[in-house]
Amino acid sequence: MSRYLNRELSWLDFNARVLALAEDDKTPLLDRVKFLAIFSSNLDEFFQVRVAGLRDQVAAGVKGRSPDGRSAAEQLDAVQDRARELSMRADDVFLRQLVPALSDEGIGYSTWVQLDDDDRQWLRREFDQRIFPVLTPLAVDPGHPFPYISSLSLNLGVIVRDPSTDERRFARVKVPPLLPRFVVMPDGERFVPLEQVIAAHLDGLFPGMDVVDHVAFRVTRNADLTVEEDEAEDLLAAIEIELRRRRFGKAVRLEVEDDISAEALELIRSELELDESDVYAHAGPVGLSGLFSVAEMDRPALRYPPFKPVTQRRLVSEEEDRLDIFAAIAEADLLVHHPYDSFTTSVQEFIRQAASDPKVLAIKLTLYRTSGDSPIVASLIRAAEQGKQVVALVELKARFDEERNIEWARRLEQAGVHVVYGLLGLKIHTKTCLVVREEAHGVVRYCHVGTGNYNPKTARLYEDLGLLTASPEIGADLSQLFNYLTGYARNVEYRKLLMAPHALRPGLVELIRNERRAAPGTGHIVMKMNSLVDPDMIDELYAASLDGVRVELLIRGICCLRPQVPELSENITVRSLIGRYLEHSRIYRFANGRGPGADCHYIGSADLMPRNLDRRVEAVVPIDDPELRALLDEIIAVEMADDTLAWELVDDRWTPVKRTCTVETHVELQEQAVKRATVELR
Repeated sequence: MSRYLNRELSWLDFNARVLALAEDDKTPLLDRVKFLAIFSSNLDEFFQVRVAGLRDQVAAGVKGRSPDGRSAAEQLDAVQDRARELSMRADDVFLRQLVPALSDEGIGYSTWVQLDDDDRQWLRREFDQRIFPVLTPLAVDPGHPFPYISSLSLNLGVIVRDPSTDERRFARVKVPPLLPRFVVMPDGERFVPLEQVIAAHLDGLFPGMDVVDHVAFRVTRNADLTVEEDEAEDLLAAIEIELRRRRFGKAVRLEVEDDISAEALELIRSELELDESDVYAHAGPVGLSGLFSVAEMDRPALRYPPFKPVTQRRLVSEEEDRLDIFAAIAEADLLVHHPYDSFTTSVQEFIRQAASDPKVLAIKLTLYRTSGDSPIVASLIRAAEQGKQVVALVELKARFDEERNIEWARRLEQAGVHVVYGLLGLKIHTKTCLVVREEAHGVVRYCHVGTGNYNPKTARLYEDLGLLTASPEIGADLSQLFNYLTGYARNVEYRKLLMAPHALRPGLVELIRNERRAAPGTGHIVMKMNSLVDPDMIDELYAASLDGVRVELLIRGICCLRPQVPELSENITVRSLIGRYLEHSRIYRFANGRGPGADCHYIGSADLMPRNLDRRVEAVVPIDDPELRALLDEIIAVEMADDTLAWELVDDRWTPVKRTCTVETHVELQEQAVKRATVELR
């Protein structure tokens, strides 16, 4: 038995837990539809990056093995088998569970053949007015080579026959990506796959020809972006070149309808240079990520009850004037927990006030991902226009957000912001903001260090933590960090922060080993993260378990550690929470981190993965205020007690905890946030 679980299979286990939410009839119906769309979208990205990477390794003849002992070819075979199983399960969830449940609520999924004459007449008008004008049939014959099929585009493969010559030809019709994946009927409560509407009108696209066969299909291509250091003197230009290359990545998956003819399948597969093992046949509609449009139907009773994020009492002004957020932070550190605590009235307001405050001299911030209409970016532009020193570290290599980040970077530069485009060989993943303010007694540095991006939209969907502080030590550390990122420096030392790629790994190792040295029975480690992959860190936790240290892990996604294995990890438990909010925060708690019996807590941007520890700039910050540490303990206690959303890992098998539905983390934390917002100030 390997000491480690396979990373790729563990990720597929995570996506299976997402799919389980779509299967669970206790999940609100339209949220079940949304989780099925999320599952499909997740799987798309997995093929674009992880499966594509395995294929590249196989093609290059890479001889190395993964930590669990598998070759790239062995991993690829196992991943394809598991992905095929999950894809079939997703089709079944849609057709046998969600379609009947939606029908019970008056929301009908209809195929073309199920529509009546009035419905078809309306769709014919819709086709003529909105769909037909943007369609382009592309023939395949000696004068027309097989067309390029863009990644994740939905297509119709059409076989037509010339009645004059009896010759059969193949053509491709791309389903317009800017039109909704499903056409919602005028009653607002039925939806029809767009490709079926097009298929019903193919005679109009091929006049005078006999349409013999048609099939919906979709191609997934390699979308991993690689920038070689020796060709990247200008990082911005290099990323733009790679984005153009991405469009023409090799095909890695072909999805088809399961009734596809052998003739059409062989033609499409051979033209894309794919093996039979790369073909995934679907009983349901191809590309279930398109169900997002259905999930957005105006039926609030079929969704989770709405929750309005609260504003912490210390951030509420008792007078008509807007609260001075700097005074609130100077009074004592603030820990904000999104989406329960409002991002808008805390982090966003912090940056907004910094931009307009005449006492603020400088704002420095890292931008990894942000929203399309980001008020954060607008504040930075306004600050620069007022003459403040504004520095934005824009990470151009944030996967699938590269083009958006390039756009923001150029807008910031045009406004006079000093923009730095990341570092070669290192991805800037840290979530930090430094505000330098001149006050009566001197210059004060105000800081935000968080676990999530400066993105107001995802802050309503992702669970994250952030520390707002005026700590001189943390302020000095952030000054050091930004100088390192914008200038030239080596061997930078930090007072409080644990920074990757240099100090985070050894810092965490030392904290783990401190628990091993503690008095028997007192060692206790709690870690909450998105993914645990790094073999060396796993070995440290195994060693701690063997020394009697109790290790509790909350891991949303990938876990390569085997818990509850005799003589290896008997003292380690692993839980995963999958639900309404995406558990995204990282918390590291050590019972003896500040000395015997004196616990310490850290939050930050880093998971325990080789890329986070060794190839990214990450910041993990200690929480020193006892009340804020107690708040983190409350969060951990709720998640450990959850018997509604939680899953447990024992050895290599994930199972739901015994469902008694007495504690649901997201509901419990919503209620706690509301209570905290209404109590008197301390």
